[in-house]
Order: sequence, then structure tokens, then C-alpha cells
Amino acid sequence: MTEAPEAVAAAELACLDGRIQPAAEAAIPVTDEGFLRGDGVFEVVRVYAGTPYALDEHLERMGRSLANLRLGYPLPQAEIKREAAELLSARGEGFDGVLRIVLTRGGHRLLLTEPLRDRPGSLSIAFVTHSPTPVLEGVKSLSYAAHMLATRIAQERGFDEALLVTPRGRVLEAPTASLFWVAEDGALCTTPLSERVLASITRERLMQLVDVEERAVTTDELPRASEAFLASTVREVHPIRRIEDVELEAPGPRTREAEQAFAAHLRAVLPRPPL
Repeated sequence: MTEAPEAVAAAELACLDGRIQPAAEAAIPVTDEGFLRGDGVFEVVRVYAGTPYALDEHLERMGRSLANLRLGYPLPQAEIKREAAELLSARGEGFDGVLRIVLTRGGHRLLLTEPLRDRPGSLSIAFVTHSPTPVLEGVKSLSYAAHMLATRIAQERGFDEALLVTPRGRVLEAPTASLFWVAEDGALCTTPLSERVLASITRERLMQLVDVEERAVTTDELPRASEAFLASTVREVHPIRRIEDVELEAPGPRTREAEQAFAAHLRAVLPRPPL
């Protein structure tokens, strides 16, 4: 594998089919159905000071997505892990950002470093109607247009992010994050996987770190929550200050508890934990 050019050592890099290069120069054929039809799978891995967090768990989920989507080849796990290590080494041990991993129907393998996006300290959230596709249940597919559109619809209304809800008003998740809220009885809750939400790695970790109940919730019930937050690989724990026209405490005590528990977990498992 070639070394990253010195001129781009501090820029975003990609490893396409085993070759490290500047991210802006990486290209797959336009005939690849991963491009033409969104036929492929992906994972997004948080990187702290050059170390990918929960990479094995992400690859396990990617293997399930690959099999469920029937892309026709097995997960190249050894290659991905080797290339991730080489790519992040080339990017530099101080890199704090995101590693994106993509596998396409055409058989191309792309690993890409990305910077963290600026995000508000707390979020305003709007309901956007969405019907999950049963055939894609459990698949983290490149076909993400509906989720991206939901965010844009919410932003057109002046909100930061969307909450996907079914036509019958059952609240699911955000386009790229899991939902947690504190119910009227004081329980910290999250949407059950039976509602066809993504089996988020951060969601699962938080359920191991703090007391969480899985509950279904409706658009009528959720605004009565005392606090709420989104959780994901990139967001970690992200407080919600407003759901539609209802203001919430942000961050509330249960949100701070989750933030602190997750931060302590990161300090325990990373060789160079975040400050």
C-alpha cells in the first residue's frame, strides 16, 4: 500500500481498494450500482486521537448488513481493519473525527476520514412522517435519501433535526441517531428495536451504562417528557431543548448522567481518551 503524500498528511484521506490517496481524488466507476442505485452498505466510526472507537462492533453490524442486503461477497474484515489502521496512521495520531467505511455492489471498498461537523450545543426537533421499509430492516444501507430529506424538511421549518414518526404517530428515531427521553414517571426510555429502529452501537452502550427502559412512544406522549437527547457514534449524547413547540430542560439531570457515564466509559477504553 502506498504512503500518504506529505502534502496531504493533515488533510482528509481515503483508502480506495487498498490505496491511500487524498479523499478529493478517490473515485469509483460511475457504473457501480453503489453509486447508481445506492446499493451498498456503510458504517461511520468515531475516531479519538487516532483510535477508532468500537470498530469491531461496527464491523459486526456491517457484516449483518452485507448479508441481509445480499451483496454477493463476504465482509472483508481483515482488509478493512488493516487499511483502517494504515489510513489513520497516515492521517496522524492526533486525528479527532470520523472514519467512514463503504462497501458497494460493484465490489469497491472505501475508507474515508472526515472532520467532525459543527453542531449546536442542544437541539430543536420536528416530527417528520416516515414509513420504514421492512425489507431493509437491520441494514445500514447507502440508500439514505429519505433520512437526509427528513432532516432538510425539519430545517426548512426552522428546526435543527427531524424525528421520524410513523403515519400513525409512533416516534422512531432521528435520521442518524437514537432517541432517549425521560417519561412522566421519571424513567429514562428509548425506542425498542421492534419498532424497526437501527440497532445503534451507542444506544446499546448507553443501555449498559445507565438504567434505560425500552418503550414505544407517540407524538402526543413525547412532548410531555421532562428531558430528551439523541445518541449516536458522532453525536455521543446530544441534548434536545425543544420538541416542536414544547421547550425542555437541556441538558436535564438524566441527560447529564448519560453524558458523564459515556465520557467515563471512553476514558476507560481508549488509549488516548478525549479531554
